[in-house]
Amino acid sequence: MTLVNDPAVVKEVTDLYLQYEAALTNNNLEVMDSLFWDAPEVVRFGLAENLYGSEEIRNFRASRPNPKIEREISNLKVVTFGKDAATVTLEFRRIINGVERFGRQSQTWYRFLEGWKVVSAHVSLLPV
Repeated sequence: MTLVNDPAVVKEVTDLYLQYEAALTNNNLEVMDSLFWDAPEVVRFGLAENLYGSEEIRNFRASRPNPKIEREISNLKVVTFGKDAATVTLEFRRIINGVERFGRQSQTWYRFLEGWKVVSAHVSLLPV
């Protein structure tokens, strides 16, 4: 039977997610890239883009017009399944062009031999 939410695994993935969040808000491309699976199968659905494969994700991040993301996160939830699979979900608040916006984010993480990687991600804004 699969153990859900082993405290050690939850802590491990939570710590990695917080590294990702710090990299995102500081536009640290190297750390963001290192935490995403480097494969053509990785997917990231963003606010206005559908990115398939690590190359598309890297190119998007490198050319982002406003690379520094300032936001407040809330309702961070990490759910783990056994020792090698996890989901991370959260809500966030951002000011975009002077307008307060609320959004949500989800990631699926998997532990490979080289460590935990995001294999699928989704970011969306709630309607104004």
